Amino acid sequence: MSYNTLKIRQIDATLALWRKAALPPRPGKGWIHAIRTALSMSSAALGARLGMTGAGVLSLEAAEAADSITLGTLRKIATALDCELQYALVPKHGIAETLQKRAKEVARERVLRVSHTMALEEQSVDSELTRTQIEELAETLLRKQTKELWR
Repeated sequence: MSYNTLKIRQIDATLALWRKAALPPRPGKGWIHAIRTALSMSSAALGARLGMTGAGVLSLEAAEAADSITLGTLRKIATALDCELQYALVPKHGIAETLQKRAKEVARERVLRVSHTMALEEQSVDSELTRTQIEELAETLLRKQTKELWR
């Protein structure tokens, strides 16, 4: 097994846990507001823990709700709320599956481009042969694991 294959399997296994977690969506006013109010903590009290005003905390809550807060700021707020900040980019499908799908797309595009040119020259290729060529090229692209997949 190649290093790349092992790396893909490891990240797929880790991210599978996130996918299975079925985490709830962020509350409308954001997690900062939700946790702060669940703790019955005023914005002024959280502000004191962060070295800022209550109005500053309300601005941060608004920034989170608007997707304009930084991870660094979220990390500081999480610490002040005695929380952990956890985040991940969770692919909708496994990494290996995404790579296979992309390799087939690239292979199909390349093979069909050549097939089209050959058909224009009255040298069309059998559809079964075209399908086989697409599969073989996709396998080659996957084995190489090159950046060609994303050009």
